[in-house]
Amino acid sequence: MFSKSRINEPGSKPAEDQAAKSASSDAPAPSRPTSGDFSAPPAPKAKPPASTLSQDLTIVGNIKTTGDVQIEGNVEGDIRAHLLTVGEGATVKGEVVADDVVVNGRIIGRVRGLKVRLTSTARVEGDIIHKTIAIESGAHFEGSVQRRDDPLAKENAKGQAAPQKQQPANG
Repeated sequence: MFSKSRINEPGSKPAEDQAAKSASSDAPAPSRPTSGDFSAPPAPKAKPPASTLSQDLTIVGNIKTTGDVQIEGNVEGDIRAHLLTVGEGATVKGEVVADDVVVNGRIIGRVRGLKVRLTSTARVEGDIIHKTIAIESGAHFEGSVQRRDDPLAKENAKGQAAPQKQQPANG
């Protein structure tokens, strides 16, 4: 009823037997995937590590990324990122726009973020426009705080969120 598989017999080498059979026959052998031929479904892409600007680095210019940035040095310019972390010894002079902003150091300029967190070592001189904010005891802040549902939206000259243009109905 059941027969023993040749794979389990001592001295049997299935890969060599398959290669010998396919080499000796004129007709192409049906291809069977080997263990290396199976492709797994694509795994979700791993999130790249945050870009880190070290303490001895000074950047004059704007920074724009869809990823995460950790600032440990000095930046003179605007920063746009997904997650921005300003280190304790870091200074940013310019506007900061990010989904998440964590300030341990100094920012001179406006901060716009969905989630803004000022730690106890933070020093911010400028307005903060946020959806949620956390300010730890000991943080230094000079400016105004304004809550908005969409703090990342572009603003007009009056400092208000630009109205959405409505398209005329065709009819």
